[in-house]
Amino acid sequence: MVELESSSQAAIELENRYGAHNYHPLPVVLSRGEGVYVWDVEGKKYYDFLSAYSAVNQGHCHPRIINALRSQAEKLTLTSRAFYSNVLGQYEKYITTYFGFDKVLPMNTGAEAVETALKICRKWGYEKKGVPENKGQIIVFDQNFHGRTTTIISFSGDMTAKKNFGPFTHGFNKIAYNDTEALQEALQNEHVVGVLVEPIQGEAGVNVPNEDFIHNVARLCKEYNALFIADEIQTGIARTGSMLAVCGNCTCSSKCERQSTYVRPDVLILGKALSGGVYPVSAVLADDTVMEVITPGTHGSTFGGNPLAGAVAMEALQVVLDERLMENARKLGELFRKRMDDFIKTTDLISMVRGKGLLNAIVINDHPDSSTAWDICMSLKDNGLLAKPTHGNIIRFAPPLVMTEDELHECCDIIERTIADFEKRS
Repeated sequence: MVELESSSQAAIELENRYGAHNYHPLPVVLSRGEGVYVWDVEGKKYYDFLSAYSAVNQGHCHPRIINALRSQAEKLTLTSRAFYSNVLGQYEKYITTYFGFDKVLPMNTGAEAVETALKICRKWGYEKKGVPENKGQIIVFDQNFHGRTTTIISFSGDMTAKKNFGPFTHGFNKIAYNDTEALQEALQNEHVVGVLVEPIQGEAGVNVPNEDFIHNVARLCKEYNALFIADEIQTGIARTGSMLAVCGNCTCSSKCERQSTYVRPDVLILGKALSGGVYPVSAVLADDTVMEVITPGTHGSTFGGNPLAGAVAMEALQVVLDERLMENARKLGELFRKRMDDFIKTTDLISMVRGKGLLNAIVINDHPDSSTAWDICMSLKDNGLLAKPTHGNIIRFAPPLVMTEDELHECCDIIERTIADFEKRS
């Protein structure tokens, strides 16, 4: 067995020497996690306020999910889709019933799932809507983040992710987010086959649209016969206080259509917390009228739908229901924003807090090119809380959903004390 580095500095130097520099992590080296906590290699304990970009909604190393992983790993991990397994069908039935769709196409990573949804949408447009082949257009929104594959960065506004990676994929029409009039105008194009949208833009700094925006997306897609594709990779699985962000204020499973706030996408994209952060699992869900365009040979993945993934995902989803994580996320999210709103009145360093459930962000009152948000995150680290800036002057706060009210208050105390001390030193 390879001996692991015993100091943070040695581990950082090792990554810098042998790894591609495609990330700029906070200088903390984590070696253990449990629930809402992580520990560095020196043994210092931190609150995790990022949750691996909302992949660890169920908390680090949830014992039930780990047991499901261990149990399945001892029996069968991979068959490829060349053969059936005794787990895949069970998982497919479970997840389609859970979210109320006819079919699921299982994949591994979030970016893979987005690519899968784009392919399904285009094929549906040619074979069902009758758009001429290679003419299909998919509407996307500015400040979007759906991954970093070549196709996805073709419609990204992030020049760091895009520069010198062309030529890019055509067939996307980017419009302003949260702008219903712009969407209706774009849908006049008869070649539009779908609309890809994040119900809340996480990487853009937890950009929450108007309450009726997603409803209008669904309505207009139906009116103009285009597929409504919801990217819930970061916002789904109870993060925003409902099973899906498109569910509005629904606290039950998203298959429940009794709630007036429920909006049902034609194509649902899931990932991250679908496995509780234990294993790469993603999925695309749709009804038969959409999914039947996928036939043998048109799409696939060696690891997609493997038995290990299916066992882990089923347990991860069941934990969300059994531990009532939707309700907890909603309650604690309201508490967090109330604490931050009260604190903002005492400081000039924060201009606003925004979010839904336990997906929140504070906007630092400084230029996006400044180092202020990063410096605050460094101070938060020193005080035992881990968070990361996004879009320069925005700090995202997204702890595991298993957090208790007392723990949240302690974290708010750390945030407030850290920012107050930072402001005094500035």
